[in-house]
Amino acid sequence: MSDRIVLRGLRLWAHVGVLEHERRLGQWFELDAWFEADLARAGRSDQLADTLDYVAAVTVARQLAADLCCHTLEHFSEQLLDAFAALYGPRPMGLELRKCAAPIPGFDGTVAVCRSRP
Repeated sequence: MSDRIVLRGLRLWAHVGVLEHERRLGQWFELDAWFEADLARAGRSDQLADTLDYVAAVTVARQLAADLCCHTLEHFSEQLLDAFAALYGPRPMGLELRKCAAPIPGFDGTVAVCRSRP
């Protein structure tokens, strides 16, 4: 299957980080995610019921980010993949989760994990 629903640039405020103040105060993360789906039926019918509702994925990701407190991007990303699988069922999917301001002296870039499920 080559059809995908793609989310790009979803900003999430979450309490994730190895340092205690990162978990206490929270910080910004950015999420890109994709979900394989057969989009032909929705392409013909123009009905939301025939596709994946990406608003639901945004809602689930925001709620998880608000509730979660953990140390690593790896754990945060695993929780996101679990939540998306619960929402859409088992299907190929993947994500890139970026920490927007990693507390690394002299480093102005982002740090990310890329994960996928078959």
